[in-house]
Amino acid sequence: MKPVNFDYYAPTSVEEALDTLAELGYNGKVLAGGQSLIAAMNFRMARPGALVDLNNIPELSYIKPTPEGGLAIGTMTRVYAVEHSPEVAKRFPLLPEVAKFIAHPQIRRRGTFGGAIAHADPAGQLPSISMVMNMKCLIKGKGKEDRWVDAPDLIIGPFMTVIEPDEMLAEVVINPLPARTGARYEQVSRQNGGYAQAAVASIVTLDEKDNCKDVRMILMGVGELPILSTKASEILVGNKPTTEAIEAVAEEAAASEIDPATDLHGTAEYRRSITRVLIVRSLTEAFARAEKGG
Repeated sequence: MKPVNFDYYAPTSVEEALDTLAELGYNGKVLAGGQSLIAAMNFRMARPGALVDLNNIPELSYIKPTPEGGLAIGTMTRVYAVEHSPEVAKRFPLLPEVAKFIAHPQIRRRGTFGGAIAHADPAGQLPSISMVMNMKCLIKGKGKEDRWVDAPDLIIGPFMTVIEPDEMLAEVVINPLPARTGARYEQVSRQNGGYAQAAVASIVTLDEKDNCKDVRMILMGVGELPILSTKASEILVGNKPTTEAIEAVAEEAAASEIDPATDLHGTAEYRRSITRVLIVRSLTEAFARAEKGG
């Protein structure tokens, strides 16, 4: 199919982009990599009256250290650049680990880091990873003060965020991880590059006595939105991350925290079953990495 008719704008600066978005209001839509939006437009699932293309704004593409020891990533930075950045691999190895599961290299060369997060596809990996890593999102709008939003507060529904029509996501900041922190991503999909039937990402921190000091775990593909687990911290924080404790998390989370659907790719019970397995794998490897120093 073809999209409905739309106007096209190609600003060359952030200020020009914000001016255009302010003029268009609800009629406008930001175009970043376009790997999800254009497909939705072709199927007429999305029908913006105008696109504001950010691809001619080089100042939105960068990966740079922050004074606190984290990384700032411009919204137009390609996923492929994040996947292959030595700085990202050194500071946040979970990101390149996740990136290799996102579609195919050709898609990752065009798709953008910030665009994927702002698109808020509940089946996408980057919105979920931004939540579990508690990334900070910089939102800009014409005549407005810049505002920072924590990623878990950014996404309010499938393909819905707190970003207003006259605003844009400009930057994502990842804060440094504590010492003795490990992370692991696990997913099951029907084919390489396909959407996950279920996926789990875990970030854990050990204290000096090898007890669990902190744990963040997100469950994907098993509910309307990605689910930040509370059971993981209830069971693990302050305790040794034993096999029994990890299996208890898997049982509790799969039984009470997820709401998987049945479709042509699998039944709800199948997704519940593989989620249990993925939780055990993700937490076990994350704690092993934390024990080695992260």
